[in-house]
Amino acid sequence: MMAKSHAAGDLSGTPASAGTATGRVRVILDPVGAHLEPGEILVAPSTDPGWTPLFLTAGALVMEMGGVISHGAVVAREYGIPAVVGVPDATTRLHTGQTVTVDGAAGTVDEAQ
Repeated sequence: MMAKSHAAGDLSGTPASAGTATGRVRVILDPVGAHLEPGEILVAPSTDPGWTPLFLTAGALVMEMGGVISHGAVVAREYGIPAVVGVPDATTRLHTGQTVTVDGAAGTVDEAQ
């Protein structure tokens, strides 16, 4: 599935773990020493097992790369958090502190109203 923009400020990608979550974005490029407050939306380029501890407090996951069987998607489903993957430029289009709603079933990331 090719990701595309829905409207100004709204992003879409591949639905990877159903559910919705609204929270503050935390863009993290490297998990080493990273901290995530409970309920924050983890926005990352991609993930591997080194990222797993961050999933314990994440409200949702948005990844630039990956598909439904990528590490982030699988762990998000295991932990029951919404996830949208394959979102081009998510780490530059979303900013730490911004409030968004992630819909893991629809594959959308929308600025919260």
